[in-house]
Amino acid sequence: MKIAILPGDGIGTEIVAEAVRVLNVLDLPFESETALVGGAAYEAHGHPLPESTLALAKAADAILFGAVGDWKYDSLERALRPEQAILGLRKHLGLFANLRPALCYEQLTHASSLKPELVAGLDILIIRELTGDIYFGQPRGRRTAVDGHFPGAEEAFDTMRYSRPEIERIAHVAFQAARKRSKRVTSVDKANVLETFQFWKDVVTEVHQQYPDVALDHMYVDNAAMQLVKAPKKFDVLVTGNMFGDILSDEAAMLTGSIGMLPSASLDKNNKGLYEPSHGSAPDIAGQGVANPLATILSVAMMLRFSLDQAESADRIERAVQAVLTAGLRTADIWSEGTVRVSTREMGDAVVAALTGNTIVKSLTTRI
Repeated sequence: MKIAILPGDGIGTEIVAEAVRVLNVLDLPFESETALVGGAAYEAHGHPLPESTLALAKAADAILFGAVGDWKYDSLERALRPEQAILGLRKHLGLFANLRPALCYEQLTHASSLKPELVAGLDILIIRELTGDIYFGQPRGRRTAVDGHFPGAEEAFDTMRYSRPEIERIAHVAFQAARKRSKRVTSVDKANVLETFQFWKDVVTEVHQQYPDVALDHMYVDNAAMQLVKAPKKFDVLVTGNMFGDILSDEAAMLTGSIGMLPSASLDKNNKGLYEPSHGSAPDIAGQGVANPLATILSVAMMLRFSLDQAESADRIERAVQAVLTAGLRTADIWSEGTVRVSTREMGDAVVAALTGNTIVKSLTTRI
């Protein structure tokens, strides 16, 4: 097994370091290689996704990714901004299916922004199409308007588009995932306004005919956003396009107590994947040792399960995270009265300890 490790920018280097420590104590037969990506790669190579990094990612069986981005790069032309690295990896590797589980751990119900009774037992899987939609649609750019409300004015434009094969393959991912869960899929669209999403709705409905054992309902994206904060447990699997999925998955993250708890997997048709936390690089707290590494550690569990055929090791990591939370350890983003605040490194120490039977968890919980 070959794993490409791309820490990136900001807190990416800190959280990936803890995830790699967890990976190393599992005693699995793998080799890894680290490369620059994002702003760090731009500084060293003049591009956020150098050819050497892309080649490493293509050669690997799985990619562990931290985060990219920093406000200091906002003045760069768009093609050179750190965020283009992740978009480029998705495009070049064919990573079309993003899986983001939103799971509210029993120990963190009071950390959620919603009432505990609304999120207790929450277990949602958001499946986001990653390589189409307005993020990649052409044409795009800026020009002088020749019509519309202000002819002759400067305007910007992007193109929202989806092909039938793109919709069909993400729909299959959703229905197959639902078969392993509660057999319910909600397809999120804006078919009442957008022709692209009327087409999306039609194609998803056609694919559903192959899965008569799975229930399907359709919901407009604005209603879905409202229902996620009104009655989130009504959902099981949500499937939607690139832009809507980007927004809804971050909203769902806050239901769980912190975006620092959400892992994600971006998969190709053969289950090769890029694994990353759902949050960003957080340059405002980088280097302070306060970032939550659990989403990245849980992303390692997803990597072991989906791409590397190591389900038992994935289960071990998830149990270790549960044990650490049960012991009352919390990074700043999930801390509350009566729990013990720990640093990024100490949270990594605790997960490693839970995996190896060490007593560090007990020593940390007794700290004033």
